[in-house]
Amino acid sequence: MKVVWTPLAIERLQEIDAYISENAPTAAANFIELLFSRADSLAEFPYSGRIVPEFNREDYRELIEGNYRIIYRIKVNVIEIETVFEARRLLPKSEK
Repeated sequence: MKVVWTPLAIERLQEIDAYISENAPTAAANFIELLFSRADSLAEFPYSGRIVPEFNREDYRELIEGNYRIIYRIKVNVIEIETVFEARRLLPKSEK
């Protein structure tokens, strides 16, 4: 399967990068690379993430990396990364 990132997910990654870069630019770059790597692993293991509790649907899943949730949707032949945000928060209604 192919992994694609939505514009919203890319925007969220840029925000995360900017926030972490304020104090640790190298750590920010490494963390963003880790998020991309985790998402890339979904190409082979699309059901490895848990079902998103806010949706309770088989096609919406998430990976947890550090303090962040990577929300993705399984579609025919593609994994779509929907958004990334802090794990202590619920999925914002505007991003459902």
